[in-house]
Amino acid sequence: MKDLVQELIYDWNVAIEPPPPAPVALDDETLRDGQQSPSCATFSIETKIKLLHLMDQLQIDIADLGLPGAGKAVADDVRILAREIVEAKLSIAADCAARTVIADIEPVARISQEVGLPIEVSTFIGSSPIRMFAEGWNLDLLLRRTEEAVSFAVKEGLSVMFVTEDTTRAAPADVEALYRTAINCGARRICVCDTVGHVTPAGVRALIGHVKRIVFDSGEDVAIDWHGHRDRGLALPNSLAALEAGADRLHGTALGIGERAGNTEMDLLLVNLRLLRYIDRDLTALAEYCETVAEASGIPLPINYPVAGDDAFRTGTGVHAAAIIKAEDKGDADLADCVYSGVPAHWFGRSQTIEIGPMSGESNVIYWLEKRGYDVTRERIDRVFQAAKRSRNSLSSDRIRALVEES
Repeated sequence: MKDLVQELIYDWNVAIEPPPPAPVALDDETLRDGQQSPSCATFSIETKIKLLHLMDQLQIDIADLGLPGAGKAVADDVRILAREIVEAKLSIAADCAARTVIADIEPVARISQEVGLPIEVSTFIGSSPIRMFAEGWNLDLLLRRTEEAVSFAVKEGLSVMFVTEDTTRAAPADVEALYRTAINCGARRICVCDTVGHVTPAGVRALIGHVKRIVFDSGEDVAIDWHGHRDRGLALPNSLAALEAGADRLHGTALGIGERAGNTEMDLLLVNLRLLRYIDRDLTALAEYCETVAEASGIPLPINYPVAGDDAFRTGTGVHAAAIIKAEDKGDADLADCVYSGVPAHWFGRSQTIEIGPMSGESNVIYWLEKRGYDVTRERIDRVFQAAKRSRNSLSSDRIRALVEES
């Protein structure tokens, strides 16, 4: 009865804003940017391969395989991952990070040629006045490095994404000079970065508008990427604002892991893009994707984390549970899934769960007993209900069973 549920929900989120005119593309940087988290354990190559396959299942367009210029160990892993894409016939494309220097770009070209896989090189350079001052750089130096590096990459047959770090704090004229130089040298994708999580959605729209004018004036077919961070907690809304303002591809990492407070959460980006009807794909692998990263990184998955957290689809509140139970009684699984949840649990292979705790009503107890095949008696309801009211937390299944059996 999906049509009935849709009729019963007025969606203000899409009432005015039309969907983006072009398909939404996604760049997963879990294997590179995600590993920059100071609390993140280094992923084994087995974990990286597993995550690459999960990204492919989630139909993510491209994955950052690493920065091979960082040393032999990273380069070896990048080569293995690139070969896995070829041999497993994965649909996901590959990119690699590189500083805007030939020494970083050369290993990317070598791996691409050895494996026979096109690899996009994401060559990055600082662009803000504060970064230039701290580093002792000037704009002329950055322009020379840009011209030399991008020209070399193009000559080696690599597609180039030119990345300006800290774009959201850079001067408009500097941004224009850097992008024009990169485009003139053959870059056909440019990446706007909120490297320190500085910008707000209004700032995103202003900056993407400026960059679109630069691209338009160039006369070239150049795509625009957006890369955000969570320092102000705005990475996800900023990414959606960038998309609506005209960005072609959005970056993120699983669970938002990354340097400092982290990056845009790729998993939540997928959830929101589907809810906004910008994408329509199977997301049942999303929970495994999140759990794999949580386990491999050593960064615990918060219990209240959306979709993948243990509490994402649990309720112990009487009023909420009663609404879910009444919806189930109507024989409509979709209705029960959405009446007290803005995110349908079944999209992710999960279901709404009703617990019994201090905020519960008797309906929670009756539901629990019926679902497990117990006779519903007044004594059992009272015994469990009173224990829940005395408890500081939701009762465990073992505790409820013990109470029922005592009765």
